[in-house]
Amino acid sequence: MKIDLTETNSSQINASLVKARRAIGSPAVGMVLTLVIVTDEGNHYDALKAASEASREHPSRILVVIKRPGRSPRDRKMARLDAEVRVGGETGTGETVLLRLHGELANHAHSVVLPLLLPDAPVVVWWPDDSPEHPAEDLLGKLAQRRITDAAATEDPVATLALRARTYSPGDTDLAWTRITPWRSVLAAALDQRHSAITSAVVEGEAYNPSNELLALWLCHRLGVPVEREMSEGPGVTAVRLETTDGPIHLDRTDGSLAELAMPGQPDRHVALHRRDTSELIAEELRRLDPDDMYADTVRFGETKPGRKVIEAGTGTPSAGTGDKAGSGSEAKQPAQPRKKATARKATAS
Repeated sequence: MKIDLTETNSSQINASLVKARRAIGSPAVGMVLTLVIVTDEGNHYDALKAASEASREHPSRILVVIKRPGRSPRDRKMARLDAEVRVGGETGTGETVLLRLHGELANHAHSVVLPLLLPDAPVVVWWPDDSPEHPAEDLLGKLAQRRITDAAATEDPVATLALRARTYSPGDTDLAWTRITPWRSVLAAALDQRHSAITSAVVEGEAYNPSNELLALWLCHRLGVPVEREMSEGPGVTAVRLETTDGPIHLDRTDGSLAELAMPGQPDRHVALHRRDTSELIAEELRRLDPDDMYADTVRFGETKPGRKVIEAGTGTPSAGTGDKAGSGSEAKQPAQPRKKATARKATAS
C-alpha cells in the first residue's frame, strides 16, 4: 500500500503508517530496527532497493531522508515536508517512508526523523554517498547506535579513510571494510593451517580502492610484517600473496567471482569469493549493532603509527593521497623475529 502526503508533518506520517498496516491486515509491528538512509534525489532509488532487500533478513522501518534545500533564496527560505508511505508489497514485513525535506527544513532532518523512530529499537544511519566529516557528531548520527559510510563513493577514497581514522567513534563502520570480510575469512583460515613464519605480504587491487587499502592495513596490523600494494585493473581486490618460510601463499581472484588459493604442500583449490551487492553488505552490517573493534583498530592503525606508510611495489615512494597521517600505513618496521602461529590465530578471530 502506498500513501502520498504533501505539506505534512511527523504526526500525520505516523497516523498513515498505522492506517496502512490496518488496511493490509497487519496491525502488529514486528520490526527489529530503524534504518535511516540519508541521500539525494538522484541516488535514493538504488539505496532504497538495497535496503529493502536487506530488510528481508532484518525487518525494519526504513526512513529515506532526501534533502532538497532549493537553489533560489525564496526556495531556501521555505520549509515543507512531503512524504511517501509504503507498507506491504516490496517492503515485505517492514515499512518505508520517503521524506523529502524542502528549503530550511533540510537543515533540521533530525527533528523530522526523531518522532518516526521505532520505540525501544536500535537505530542505524547509512550515508550511501556523501557523508559528514564526523558521522558521530552529525545530528542524525547522534540518534544511531551504528553509522555506515562508504569511502568508495567519495572522490578521494584513501584520504577519506584518513578522515575516518581521525574522527572514529564507537559504532562507526564503512562498506569498504565490509567488502573485504570474505577475503579476511579465507586468509585467516589459510593462516590457521600453517605453522611457518610469515615474512612479508603483497595486496593487489585497483588504484584508489579503499578496500585494497584496508586489507593491506589489516594484514600489516595483525601479522606485524611489511605489506606492499600493487595496482591492477581490478575488479576490486584481485590478489593477496603471503611469503612464508615454507613457501608462498597465494589467493588470486581475477574475475571478481572465483578465487584460487595456493598453499605450500597442498593442491590448489578454488574458493567462492564473488563481489557482493550493496544489499548483502548492508545485511551483514545490520547483523551486529555493537562497535566493530577490529575495524577501529585497522582504520586507526596508521594514526597510531605515524612513521609507517604504504609503499607501492617498485616505486619506493608513498602511495598517492596517503601522507604521514593518512591512516594507511601498511609498511611495518621489519620485526626482529617474524610472528608465528599466535598471530594467525588472532587474525582468525577477526
